[in-house]
Amino acid sequence: MKPRGRGPPDGGYGWVVVASAFLVMGLTGAVLKNFGHFFLEIQHHFGVSTSTTSWVSSITIAMFHIGGPVASALTLQFSQRVVIILGGLLCTLGMLLASLDLSLPWLYFSMGFLQGTGISLSWIPAISMVNHYFLRWRPVAYAVASSGECVFAICFSPLFKWLIETYSWQGALLIIGGLQLNLCVCAALMRPLESAAQKNSKGSAEALPSKRKPTFQCSLLKKPELLLYILFAIFAAAGFFIPTLFLVPFANSLGIDQYWPAFILSVIAVADLLGRLFCGWLAKMRFLRNLQLLPTVAILLGIVLLLLPVSSNYWSILVFASLYGFLFGCVVSIHVTTIVDIVSLEGFDSGLGLFMLFRSIGGFTGPPAGGWLVDLTNDFRSAFYFSGFCLITSAVFVVLVDRLVQRNKSAEASDDQPTG
Repeated sequence: MKPRGRGPPDGGYGWVVVASAFLVMGLTGAVLKNFGHFFLEIQHHFGVSTSTTSWVSSITIAMFHIGGPVASALTLQFSQRVVIILGGLLCTLGMLLASLDLSLPWLYFSMGFLQGTGISLSWIPAISMVNHYFLRWRPVAYAVASSGECVFAICFSPLFKWLIETYSWQGALLIIGGLQLNLCVCAALMRPLESAAQKNSKGSAEALPSKRKPTFQCSLLKKPELLLYILFAIFAAAGFFIPTLFLVPFANSLGIDQYWPAFILSVIAVADLLGRLFCGWLAKMRFLRNLQLLPTVAILLGIVLLLLPVSSNYWSILVFASLYGFLFGCVVSIHVTTIVDIVSLEGFDSGLGLFMLFRSIGGFTGPPAGGWLVDLTNDFRSAFYFSGFCLITSAVFVVLVDRLVQRNKSAEASDDQPTG
């Protein structure tokens, strides 16, 4: 009989870990999503151009992605708890130093480098912990944890506006840094899985053996399945961020009131939350494999983005934007957990770090490419066409990954069968 202590707990204290990861997602991803509230304040304060000011958020996003392998390596060497504490301290320090308002390059360092690195060191280990604690319930657990980004983003938007109006943008940064210090509290709840297993075990034989390797596995790049999945990440990221960037200008170009487009973004956030929860539940029910479900929702997302430009009034834009938000949430809810299907749970931490690192290529090139097309054609529709093309193309790579994974499983199954 298989001991109960072996394998992920798939519940129990794992739900405390999910709740902690929910807060981590909110205190990192949602803060980054609301950086836009500080954009004009910083631009007017220093009297610089839009492109110069945008380097603040660009550096933050860059460090969030580039720090992925570092966060994974530190997690493997130490523990998720230790790395999240370090990330929380860096986030707080970044905002504290930014509030001193010394210069714009100072903001590049504090809000950009320190904050981005802190977000990476908090986000990656939290996701890692959730995936290690769950197996059958992993899709639902990750969907709930990642939804913290949506919930907090909705709440933070009016809060950040109020803080800026009441305490100035410098005071708002100081308060936000204090909020992010709670990442250390979240880290304290991240009980290492081996300790939890030993505590719940009657004897040492029942304890969960540690399968983590103390080194980062760059050798995973030799797996063709992971390389194809990285191509999916690059193309998907190239198309992911274009709609929210150009949706409001597109609506304004149609003569829609300036206040209504802002409401569309709120609708997208709510639809994103619903999509994450729904697709997490759907993946748990196993009607389809993750590697079948992911290209399906990615293709549907691409089709919606190709159709969105045909909108000619506010309500049609709202419908397509809602579908975009829902399907975006569906993709996000399973695209990380699918890494386990490719590199196994043992290689997940390293695989996630590599995934985040290369995904940054698409995140950095997609929006500028969309902007270049808009300037070239003088039409916002071209950006949406490009975004839809990227999403549909990304799905092709996932289909290829699924075929390789299934072929490998078939080969392993035939090798295990007795001969003679």
